[in-house]
Parts: sequence; structure tokens; C-alpha cells
Amino acid sequence: MGVTRSIGAEFTRDKGTVFTVWAPEAEQVEVVLVHPEKRKIPLQREAFGYWTGLAEDAAPGTRYFYNLGKDLQRPDPASQSQPDSVHEASEVVDHSSYNWQDKNWKGIPLEQYIIYELHIGTFSEEGTFEGVQKKLPELKDLGITAIEIMPIAQFPGSRNWGYDGVYPFAAQNSYGGPEALKSLVDACHQQGIAVILDVVYNHMGPEGNYLFDYGPYFTKKYSTPWGQALNFDDAHSDHVRNFFLQNALMWLRDYHIDALRLDAVHAILDTGAKHFLKELQEHVEQLGEQTGQEYILIAESDLNDVKLLNPMEQGGFGLAAQWMDDYHHAAHTLITGEREGYYEDYGEPEHLLKALQHSFIYNGIYSEHRKKTLGTDATANPAKQFVVCIQNHDQVGNRMLGERLTKLVSFEKLKVAAGLYLLSPFTPMLFMGEEYGEENPFLYFVSHTDENLVEAVRKGRKAEFSAFAWKGEAPDPQSEETFRQSKLQHSYKQNEQQQKLREFYKKLINLRKTSPTLAKASKEYLKASFDSDHKVLHLIHYGQKPFIYCLFNLNDQAQETSLEKEIGDSWEVLLNSADTTWGGTGTGNNSFDQQNGSITLQPESLVILQSKS
Repeated sequence: MGVTRSIGAEFTRDKGTVFTVWAPEAEQVEVVLVHPEKRKIPLQREAFGYWTGLAEDAAPGTRYFYNLGKDLQRPDPASQSQPDSVHEASEVVDHSSYNWQDKNWKGIPLEQYIIYELHIGTFSEEGTFEGVQKKLPELKDLGITAIEIMPIAQFPGSRNWGYDGVYPFAAQNSYGGPEALKSLVDACHQQGIAVILDVVYNHMGPEGNYLFDYGPYFTKKYSTPWGQALNFDDAHSDHVRNFFLQNALMWLRDYHIDALRLDAVHAILDTGAKHFLKELQEHVEQLGEQTGQEYILIAESDLNDVKLLNPMEQGGFGLAAQWMDDYHHAAHTLITGEREGYYEDYGEPEHLLKALQHSFIYNGIYSEHRKKTLGTDATANPAKQFVVCIQNHDQVGNRMLGERLTKLVSFEKLKVAAGLYLLSPFTPMLFMGEEYGEENPFLYFVSHTDENLVEAVRKGRKAEFSAFAWKGEAPDPQSEETFRQSKLQHSYKQNEQQQKLREFYKKLINLRKTSPTLAKASKEYLKASFDSDHKVLHLIHYGQKPFIYCLFNLNDQAQETSLEKEIGDSWEVLLNSADTTWGGTGTGNNSFDQQNGSITLQPESLVILQSKS
């Protein structure tokens, strides 16, 4: 592992605050304390262009800038708090003062993760960390075991998805800042819920990004959709890597975060001897040895490359898991019939069957959409390494009108869609509000202060939609109304149909936890087939008894289908989505003929059978 060193403002009670910043091209650097009293402290230059100095009286709450000479005054790139915006002074934070109550928390293994992705600003009425904390009992009741928080690194203004963050170490001030985030994590652990934080190491946001003033954080070797690439392998890259390694370790160590979701790792461009992700995994494992915790890294990648997941001794990076877009796309196209844009590569039942058996659909075959061969074979990788969903922030929010599945398919199909991934062998992830059929959209929103930038964002969004046959006008990302429309209504308590859908989700999640074969689901003990005459998917989990047999009728008419005989022939109905209990119209009479091994499925329904012996 490369040498790492602390950066930023590090406060300790016995000696004060040590300020450290990497600015290799500066001739002199001062820390400028601006509150509670104004004064300047020259920093000493050390090896590789680090500057450091001690301010014994700089207590938590002290506001400061760095003076880089020639009247260039900038916030700290490793600031842990920006209480007044991305352009104003940084604030000293004391991580030792929080009184953690999660001493008995040891985390949960990846195979027990049932993830709930949420956006802090739109999940609760308050739009804060505290607002999420108040709703944890509802998530616990649903059966959620992990929340995944969309990025909270300080961004401009108060409204943003989070991918425009410019201070990776600072918890967004409008969400409540560092202490409120710790309180949320602490409360999660007391409810038995793990916390995944979405972090962005592939680009920086445009407004408030002052890294160019400090040094070669970016390289001209590559370009990305967001401009110059971060410098992970060019001259001086050791120290850029250190910046992000320190960031990851801070979230895990100081905020007790359990797992990091690494955004778009295919855009972390690194041809060095040791890829940044591999080095990150090594450091995270080392921290785990020191703390006695197991930390999990989950990648988002569109390359379908098992190198991310394979053990280091096999030449891989050793990450725990990755998002699997293939599964979402295969399920979405079957459920909705959409085939535009990147969905053109999907839409046949065989795609879903292949995903269930081999994980990656594009595993070394030609992609018509990309016009190139894509992917590697993931058959040997355990199912738990793949995070699957039917909705997430990207797949909903990157639609022009931000429609959730609720607006695209019938109520009955929502239940079928839920089963397609909650009953798969993979690690499931819900998107906030999905469990009760939230009707508000999840739109793309920002609150930049630069008008030219706002206009560029508007144009960029319109260009993104050109490959799809969506009708209508894209909402203005800068408008506060766009943000307000995206807030969850949590309306299920007043809406009987939504309440029934939520109970259905709760039932599926509980079944996944309590059924011996679903709790240890695997691709090896899974039989998947498709009755193309009747558009019925058969899914049998037979790892441990009692076996679970899932039947998905994707047809809008009732269908009779024959059960597979090889696994067993004695079954009982465990759940039928068409029951009135779940908001259905009823199951009809004699739908299950045990003797003949046939079953009649109501239109757009899911039936789960359990073996009797």
C-alpha cells in the first residue's frame, strides 16, 4: 500500500488543531482564521508539497480559509464542514466529542442486506438527516436491513442529487451537517440497520470546485462527461489518491458508516500498476482489522467486469459487490415493454433467464446499443455480489419526467415487479417510496448560483433524452418546484391500496429472511424457465427445504401453466398477489390442480408455492 497522511483540520483536545493541505505549486501557504477572531498562521512546507501547522487555540467551530499567496483565499479542499456554502469559510470539526451508542453493533453480512436507497432532501418532510431518523421505525417495520444514502458531500445551494459535491469530506450543511449525520447512523445501528453512503470519486461538481487552485488534482490525459478526469495515475497522482483514500477512511472510521457505494467506477481512469480501487480495498481491510468491523465496498460500473469483484489473489480488486444494471434492464423491459435507448439491448425473456443463471447478460457478447462487445463471465461469482433493483435514482430520475413504475404499469404489475427482484438470489435494493407505490416523480434538481452553469445543465439534460421516445417537456432542474414535486408523500397510511402494496412488500421481504432456501439463495440451486406460450416465468429455489416455487404471469390474461416436475410434485400455495389481501381482485376457483400439476394464474400476478416435504 502507498503511504498515506492525514489532511484537513485535525482537532485533538490536548493540543488543538493541526492544519494540513497539499499545495505543491504554492510558494507559501497560510491558514487564515476568520472566526471567532481573525489572524493568520504561516504553514511549514514538508515533503511532496504538503503544508502543515498547529493552532493551539483553534477549537471546534473555528472558521478558516487557506491563503495560497497573491490574495488567493480558498476554503479547505478537505473541509469537514461548510456551514455557509461552498464559497465561504471551512469549519473545524471535533470527531471525538460525539457520544456513540452503537458499541454493540458489529454490522451484518452482505447476504443479509435488504437495501433501501434514499435521498436525504426528498425522503422526509424536513429534508434532513433528522427527518430520516424519525422514519427509521417505518423502515424497520418494512424489514429493511440497510439504507443507502445518496451523496451528501457539500454541494452548492440546498437542492441537489448529490453528484455535484465539491467538498467530499463535508456532510451537507442544509441536511444538518456532521453531528446530525452521526446521530442518524447511530440511530440506524440501534435499529439493526446498516448504513451505506454513496460517494463520488470519479469527478467533482462544477460550482465551488477550487481544487485547480491547489494543485494537479486533474489530468489532461483523459476526458470524462464532466470535464477533465481526476488524476489517479499521472504525475503527482499519489497525493490525489491519498485525498480520496483519506475520505473513504473518514466516513467509515469517524461516522461509523458500514459500506460505501462507489459511484461510476468505470470513470475512475487509472492505468497505474495498482488500480485505485484495489488500493482502496486494501486500506479498508486494514481499517477493519484495527476496528474489528467488516466494511463493504459496492461499485457502480457499466463494464460488466468481474475484475472488480474477484479476489486480489486472482488479479481482482476484491470489492464486495456491484450494482447490476443488466438485471434491472431485463426486468424493466419485460414489465413495461419499453425498448428505446439503452433498453434496445434487452426485452426478451431469455435475457432475464440468463441474468438469473449467469448474473451478467452481456458477458463477452456484442451490444447493439454500444456497438461493441461487452462484459466478462460472472457465473462463478456468488449471487450476493450483485445488487439488483426494479427502480433506483438513476432509472427513475433520468427519465425525462421522472416517472416511477407506478405511472408506467398497472397496480398488479407493481407486485410482479417487486417479486422479480426480491425473490431473485441477488442482493435486493428498493428505491424510496417504491414499497407503497409513491406517485410523485423523482426528478433531477440542482440549485446552482451561476446562471451560465444553470443553462448548461438545462441543455445537457435535454440532450440526454434524445435517444428515447418520451413525450413532454423536461422540468427545469433549477426550479424549486421541481425539487418539491420530488418529495415523498408517505401517503400509504391514508390510502388503502398503497397500504396493501406496502404489506405485500413486507411479506416478500419477511419471506426472503425466514425461508431457509431464500435466506441463502444462490444461482447454483435455482431453476429458471419461461413458458413462452403463456408468458409465465418459473423460478424454483431448491437449496434447502422447504423449496420455494415462484410463478410470474406477465400476461394481461389469466393463464394456465404446468409445474416443473423434476424438483418435486407436492406443493402448497404460500402467497398469491391476486388475493384481495394484497389489493387484487381475488384468485378465482380451483386455481391450483395439485393432481395434474397445473395452476391457473390470474392476469399480471405472482404465485409463490412451498414444498410440503
